[in-house]
Amino acid sequence: MHISEGVLSLPVLLSGAALTTFGVALGLRRIGDENLPKTAVLTATFFTASFIHLNVGPSSVHLMLNGLIGLMMGWVAFPIVLIGLLIQGLLFQYGGLTTLGVNTFNVAGPGVLVGLLFHKAIYGPDTTKSSIFSFMAGFLAIALTALLVCVALLLTNPVNYKVAALTILASHVPVMFIEGAVALLVVRFLKKVKPELLVDPKWANK
Repeated sequence: MHISEGVLSLPVLLSGAALTTFGVALGLRRIGDENLPKTAVLTATFFTASFIHLNVGPSSVHLMLNGLIGLMMGWVAFPIVLIGLLIQGLLFQYGGLTTLGVNTFNVAGPGVLVGLLFHKAIYGPDTTKSSIFSFMAGFLAIALTALLVCVALLLTNPVNYKVAALTILASHVPVMFIEGAVALLVVRFLKKVKPELLVDPKWANK
């Protein structure tokens, strides 16, 4: 969800930049040499998925896969999203440089949160439990991202952006279900063929 340049107030932009800086610092500390190939692949996947978008007011609707990235990479979701959005901003003017911090936090923050909440639940032999929680991770990550975009807009100008915020939230309801289904299918596939690609359940404690 790329919020465009010139939309947000300075306090919102600075807050987003500070939160993203914190998240990226934690993510970079946790990458490790063994995770570099997976990080590169997921960065390219995020870039491609979010590249195809539909403009809705001052933002846009597109797939993000942030719930899946959070389950697989934990805090590393922050550098992944930052690089993807930076390239899109520089090459295609999607979002922008001044909004990079806010946009990164809005996408990566929910991904990390659902990773914290559900990463342990997707392990183990219980396929039904794993499927439910992986779907919830994909669904909730998009729901929280849409909510954060709305909050950023309303904190900037609650009168002028009220309708736009509600439109953005409503337009992402179908995306929530799609992302939930994608996360479910990918997690089930990886558990069968290459479970080591899923994040270490102890990542939150490092």
